[in-house]
Amino acid sequence: MRTIKLLCWNVNSIRSIKNKGFFEWLARESPYAACFQETKVQPDQLGADLKEPPGYHTFWNSPERKGYSGVATFTKEKPLSVQYDFGGNDIQIEGRVIITQHPGFRLMNIYFPNGKKDEFRLKYKMDFYDVFLAYADRLKAVGGKLVICGDFNTAHTEIDLARPKENSKFSGFLPEERAWLDKFIAHGYVDTFRRFHPEPNQYSYWDIKTGARARNVGWRIDYFFVSENLLPAVKDAYIQPEVMGSDHCPVGITLELD
Repeated sequence: MRTIKLLCWNVNSIRSIKNKGFFEWLARESPYAACFQETKVQPDQLGADLKEPPGYHTFWNSPERKGYSGVATFTKEKPLSVQYDFGGNDIQIEGRVIITQHPGFRLMNIYFPNGKKDEFRLKYKMDFYDVFLAYADRLKAVGGKLVICGDFNTAHTEIDLARPKENSKFSGFLPEERAWLDKFIAHGYVDTFRRFHPEPNQYSYWDIKTGARARNVGWRIDYFFVSENLLPAVKDAYIQPEVMGSDHCPVGITLELD
C-alpha cells in the first residue's frame, strides 16, 4: 500500500501567487499531484521556476485569450498519459481541462465555467457540465477510477455557503446548477469533503472586494469528487483556509492505493 496526497487550488493568477509563498507551500505539502485553476498564464509567460519546479513534472492548458482561465497539473511521477479535452467533443474547452492517468486512478483537473455574466455564459456552463459528465460516465462504465477536482463554480447545498437565501437567484447557487450537482452525485460520484466533514462554515472561496474572508462569509465551490469505485481508497479530505494568496484556498484528499 502507498499513501498519496492530492491538492487542488484556484490560484487566481499563478504568476501573482508564486511570490506569495506558493513554492514554500508546495515544498511543505509535497503532494503527489497538485491541480491549479485560473492560472491566467500563456506558455511564453512561464519562467523556469514554474515550468520546472523541483521534483515535479508540469502540464499546462491555456486559452487563446490572455489573462483568463487556464489550468495546470504538477505531478511527482510522470503520468501514463495526458489529455486536454473531453475526448474530442465540440465544446469550447477554453483552457479548462487537464486529465492525467496514474497507476490506480485518473486525475481530472477542471476549471468549470462561471455563469454570472449573462444567459449565454450560464448556458455554456450547463452545457460544459453535461459534456463533462457524459465523458466521465463513459470512463467509469469501463471500470475507470476517477478523481475529479477543481473549481466547480457552484455551491451544492445551503450548508456550502454563508448566505444561501441572498444568493439563491444568482449563478453559483441557482436551482438548475444545484440540481446538476444532485445528478452528478446520483451518477455515482462522491463529494469527499462531506464524507469527513458534515459541519457548517467550511468554505474555499471568499470575495476579496467585501473583505469576506476575515468574516468567513464564503462559499465551498472547490471540490474533490471520486467515483464510487475509488471511495474505499479515500482516507481523508480537507480544506486549508489558513493558506493565503488567492481568493480561494487549497483543498485536498489523501488516498491509500495498492
